[in-house]
Amino acid sequence: MIKRKELIGEVIGDKMQKTRVVRISFMARHLKYGRINKKSTQFKAHDEGNISKVGDMVKIREVRPISKTKFFRVVSVIKNAVKSNIEIKEEQV
Repeated sequence: MIKRKELIGEVIGDKMQKTRVVRISFMARHLKYGRINKKSTQFKAHDEGNISKVGDMVKIREVRPISKTKFFRVVSVIKNAVKSNIEIKEEQV
């Protein structure tokens, strides 16, 4: 059985149908100066049920290529995004 890579990241884009753009953030030490830098990378992940929204924390798993740019699938939503009061007031108006 193949061990598949699993990552946790934040959904930053949900404009496409059944596709989410997920940002994975991590810390990396500079080789020469030793300073710790915050870095991130973006992956497109397949979300069959369109269950995740922008701001959600999701777990994604590596799978066979689904399209030219999609190599991950959304496994689960870990934490839902918190709506701000401004967005709620705009929806009520």
